[in-house]
Amino acid sequence: MLNEIKEKPARLPKWLRRPVQTDAAYSKTHAAMTKNDLHTVCEDAKCPNRHECWNAGTATGMILGNICTRDCRFCSIATGKPVGLDLEEPQRVADAIEQMNLKHVVITSVTRDDVLDGGAEIFAQTITAVKERGPGLTVEVLTPDFWGRKESLYKVLDAGPLVFSHNMETVKRLQRSIRSGATYERSLSVLNMAAEYGDQSIKVKTGIMLGLGESNDEVMQCLQDIYDHGVQLLTIGQYMAPTLDHTPTNRFVTPKEFEEFEAKAYEIGFEAVASGPLVRSSYRADKMITVQ
Repeated sequence: MLNEIKEKPARLPKWLRRPVQTDAAYSKTHAAMTKNDLHTVCEDAKCPNRHECWNAGTATGMILGNICTRDCRFCSIATGKPVGLDLEEPQRVADAIEQMNLKHVVITSVTRDDVLDGGAEIFAQTITAVKERGPGLTVEVLTPDFWGRKESLYKVLDAGPLVFSHNMETVKRLQRSIRSGATYERSLSVLNMAAEYGDQSIKVKTGIMLGLGESNDEVMQCLQDIYDHGVQLLTIGQYMAPTLDHTPTNRFVTPKEFEEFEAKAYEIGFEAVASGPLVRSSYRADKMITVQ
């Protein structure tokens, strides 16, 4: 029998409470995004690490607008019918990156099922535009599943990101109830196609959340499945329901448990693992590419 916890957790435990403070770097980061009319997953997805990251001069840019065509039960990004594509967005992202003087850039997006290639061409143009702004600047992308279409995925990979990431989000049993339009098998296939792509210098990454009702055995099976499909970099974080209308948080995983999952992931063979209550897909992403 699965060791799920059915009761809704009480108030946030102390290890999930973060001080809210800003400094000059926070204002500079916010100004760069605002000036270039860009969205960030930090704001739209209500990331708990926004103040820490922005104070450090980093942010995760979100392209293809801020309206998602899917309605995942864990995500606070607005759902609806997007209007067209912003063809000037890649250059504006590059402008913002240059103003922030970053060395490692993370670019993600909403899901655009209304576009034939899922927005892959805009991803590719953004990668190219960003890389042209400075030697040594590295790019990480976190993409939707593109409905598993290899031609869309290869458009992104052909642009040469250092890291390709696509999130599994949760264990196999909970996929249908948590992820709108996605499947466990399709996401594994996307990750495997990226791992088998011709340029082996591209690192493949994924992330999962804990606290959605999964058992420890299911988590371990998920990690093994991910590794078997060629993933090298892994993040494990705590799910926190963004609103009362979303799937409620099932449990708060302790820091010790996160450490244990990290150790087990390294035993499986992952090259780099970030596991902790406040870890998110792009949290301290630059550190993950330097520890291998």
